Amino acid sequence: MASTISVRDRREAALDRLADAGVRPERRRPARTRPKATRRDRTATSQRIERLGPPTGTWYGIVAVVAVFVMLGLVMVLSASAVTQSNQGNSPYTVFIRQAIWASIGLVGLIVMAKVPYNSWRRLIIPLSVLGVAAMFGPFAPGIGASVNGANAWIRVGSFSVQPSEFLKLVVILAVAELLTRRADLMNHRRRTLAPLACIAAVGAGLCLLQRDLGSAIVLGAIVFSIAWIAGVPFVPMSVMAAVSTAIGLLFVVSSPMRLDRFTAFRDITGNKDHLSWQTYQSLVSMASGGLGGSGIGGSKTKLGYLPYAHSDFIFAIIADELGMIGAGAVIGGFLLLVFFGIQTALAAPDRFGMLVAGGVASWFGVQAIVNLGGVTGLMPVTGLTLPFFSAGGSSLFVSMAAAGLLLSVARRIGVRTGSR
Repeated sequence: MASTISVRDRREAALDRLADAGVRPERRRPARTRPKATRRDRTATSQRIERLGPPTGTWYGIVAVVAVFVMLGLVMVLSASAVTQSNQGNSPYTVFIRQAIWASIGLVGLIVMAKVPYNSWRRLIIPLSVLGVAAMFGPFAPGIGASVNGANAWIRVGSFSVQPSEFLKLVVILAVAELLTRRADLMNHRRRTLAPLACIAAVGAGLCLLQRDLGSAIVLGAIVFSIAWIAGVPFVPMSVMAAVSTAIGLLFVVSSPMRLDRFTAFRDITGNKDHLSWQTYQSLVSMASGGLGGSGIGGSKTKLGYLPYAHSDFIFAIIADELGMIGAGAVIGGFLLLVFFGIQTALAAPDRFGMLVAGGVASWFGVQAIVNLGGVTGLMPVTGLTLPFFSAGGSSLFVSMAAAGLLLSVARRIGVRTGSR
């Protein structure tokens, strides 16, 4: 509880600091005490965020965690997929090579996002939003749409496939951050702030539910609510939106008996181990086999056909098996560090938009990791979400690296001064 209060207090202090820079959100105080930003204030702020500051410890921390994650992820993808690919008559390096290509493309995306001033993306919000929404209908197009485990969430052309919802997550972060930056003085205004915010959440999560991708809908909703909390949206409207979103999600689950059975199967993994909880049960067996030090890279037995999607959604089970409790704990600790660095970046960001973007990226990585690990360990329903930076999947890896680059762009501009008062 003390840590929660501390984070809330630091958020309030950060909002007050940014308010003094000329971008004040609505606070619980008379309007006459809030000085309006002048053109000079906005120009000085814009000049400051266009400049690069010296790399901070937070910047180096993000780079280190992402670099280790990507390299370890490639090793684990090779280990988890080589045998099954060979059994299917393919090269054992098929999945690994594809993942390595995406990692190379992702590195380019990370560098570009880190170099480009993050505020530049504000001018592209409308076209990016249109493209993001339009791409979500791609999986329903004849000839290019692909379905996996009942979810129509992929666009596939030959051997090339992408998952549009991964790109939509990044678009939603930018769109919500831009909205709540422009409406900084109107956090409680129903028509100008709350209605557009609810619309973004509804469209993003609704399109994911249309594709029968509940996991992505949960993450998108969490992203919107996290950014709204950081921005200072009042508790009551946030609670109403959360209640409505939860009700819609539950209706989606109970609308199909099979979906409901799969969603609730984690409550009795042993009783459902022959069908609905087969993956989760094999995942638990795999993690238990690793012990403290692990069976060594390549030593897992469950990846030999017992554990479906060992190289994608359930790759953490292979990590725990081959690297043991120590390796699994290090991966979890790495995600905690990445979220911590994201929060630190948000609290020290030079402007409101940077604060909301950094907070949105941090919440995205944290929530998606929690949902994936919860499903793998049997603590939560299996939703089909990837583990960022680790699971095989080009779209997930590329967008995760691009989002890390966006976080670096904010971190690199911390503490920059223009020299003017």
